[in-house]
Amino acid sequence: MSGWLPTSVKELEQRGWAVGELDIILFSGDAYVDHPSFGTAVIGRVLEDAGYKVAIVPQPNWRDDLRDFRKLGRPRLYFGVTAGVMDSMVNKYTAGRRLRSEDAYTPDGRHDHRPEYPTIVYTQILKRLYPDVPVVLGGIEASMRRLSHYDYWQERVRPSILVDSGADYLVYGMGEKPMVAVARALEQQLDADRLQPIDGLAHGLVDLPQLAYLTSSYVPQADDVVLASHGQCLRDKRAHAANFRLIEEESNALHARRIVQQVGERYVIVNPPYPPMTTEELDHVYELPYTRQPHPRYQGKRIPAYEMIRHSVTLHRGCFGGCAFCTISAHQGKFIVSRSKESVLREVEQITRMPDFRGYISDLGGPSANMYRMGGRDTSLCERCRRPSCLHPSICKNLNADHGPLIDLYRAVDAHPLVKKSFVGSGVRYDLILHEGGKTGLAYARELITNHVSGRLKVAPEHTADNVLHIMRKPSFSQFEEFKRLFDRICREAGLRQQLIPYFISSHPGCTAEDMAELAVTTRRLDFHLEQVQDFTPTPMTVSTEMWYTGLHPYTLRPVYSARSPQDKAAQRRFFFWYKPDERRAIIEALRRMGRPDLIPKLFGR
Repeated sequence: MSGWLPTSVKELEQRGWAVGELDIILFSGDAYVDHPSFGTAVIGRVLEDAGYKVAIVPQPNWRDDLRDFRKLGRPRLYFGVTAGVMDSMVNKYTAGRRLRSEDAYTPDGRHDHRPEYPTIVYTQILKRLYPDVPVVLGGIEASMRRLSHYDYWQERVRPSILVDSGADYLVYGMGEKPMVAVARALEQQLDADRLQPIDGLAHGLVDLPQLAYLTSSYVPQADDVVLASHGQCLRDKRAHAANFRLIEEESNALHARRIVQQVGERYVIVNPPYPPMTTEELDHVYELPYTRQPHPRYQGKRIPAYEMIRHSVTLHRGCFGGCAFCTISAHQGKFIVSRSKESVLREVEQITRMPDFRGYISDLGGPSANMYRMGGRDTSLCERCRRPSCLHPSICKNLNADHGPLIDLYRAVDAHPLVKKSFVGSGVRYDLILHEGGKTGLAYARELITNHVSGRLKVAPEHTADNVLHIMRKPSFSQFEEFKRLFDRICREAGLRQQLIPYFISSHPGCTAEDMAELAVTTRRLDFHLEQVQDFTPTPMTVSTEMWYTGLHPYTLRPVYSARSPQDKAAQRRFFFWYKPDERRAIIEALRRMGRPDLIPKLFGR
């Protein structure tokens, strides 16, 4: 089927469909952009490809007479609800709980097109209007809130989002397979003359992989991972921290176990996920008939996120870095699934035919740009492994870190007659480039720096203090310095004037004001005037958030310091900007208070 998925009654009629004939209706907190970088579009296209009549209601108005929730009627199978590509609160607010300058997934960046926690708000409305129609949650907001979690914006531990929303089911992770499986199971129930549900749950769904649900009739299984209850988490931070280790280990296992957590008189059941997709399956998802354009309803309006990715290509899914503050592995998994070179080249060909294409591919990337085709050499070892990171505390000896296939892919894209240049806008892991087992690392660095950098290469050392980096699960800062020397040498040899732009985080668990002072001195020595910086934001389902909230490391249950007050956080952030005259006096006073006057001349001279 060509064209956009329908979003209105008029568009249904254009397809020859009537209100009430739809199988599935997807409600999204994001604008509808029919591009494979936007999750709702992907799920809609996958369901369409599976033979279902699907419509999307993007950013419905939740404050009027609810006509957006009524206009397409009752679906035959279920409503799908997602907050969008990002957690709504991260999307809306900064670490200081201030409104962000714009909402990147909304026309013209406006802030009034989605509520806080749209997953909850939309679901409650739908259950009120259509109490007998199943609601299936998906997307990052639901995925990261599938069990008890600390909510930074409300400063409390909340139960599974299934409890607060009233939804029937939750799909976590990348949802293509489970969303189709839910549709098939509900369809079978309809064919079976509407069998009486078991404990309110449809037949055939309770055992589906990658699905979570609430039940009051929990039947234990031998290998269940039973977490401390939500009530225990409310009373005991230690229990909450210990839960997280179990959740993360199962999230990163090839053969995961079922997770169970009691909430009041009911239980949240989280079934193990599907195995990682194959290359052929991923190729198929990316080659569905996307228009690659925002829906015509947004004509004349700018969608900031689309402007960034319109001419980009995703090469793979997953990330085995396991950074403590990141949710990618918890959502996409740590096992890399790569597209074939042929599929990527077909997408590049499609991009070159876009009317606004001027010869430049903005990004050949992924969660970490240089993990394409990487993974364990001996998969039998991976099947027994529960490490959350293949790179920390040291790079796994079983890891194949060959950059050869990626170099070959870059060159194949650049060989297209209509491509003037392809860039890598996603972050790269320099520890992989420098890894002694990855013999193609130097060749990759040269290819990247000389042919795929638009004047500035962004990397993320995150900090300079090794004690903080260890907690972050990041490599020693000495590796960044080694990579900087390599970057400068390659640029010098190639006659290029390019910049290395590092990202840093302040107020991460384990980081003190003195660590930030040392960071200022180190970055000054390297002649960086920092601009890509952020204050740590606790987001659901990360190791860092659990440390920040509980004060304990989930893997050791030992205390970890965090700067929690606005004053302490501001004091740490100030050190990023030692070069600004209006920060100088406060920094000098802070250095004297902490007993480090020796750093004053290192920052400001004598």
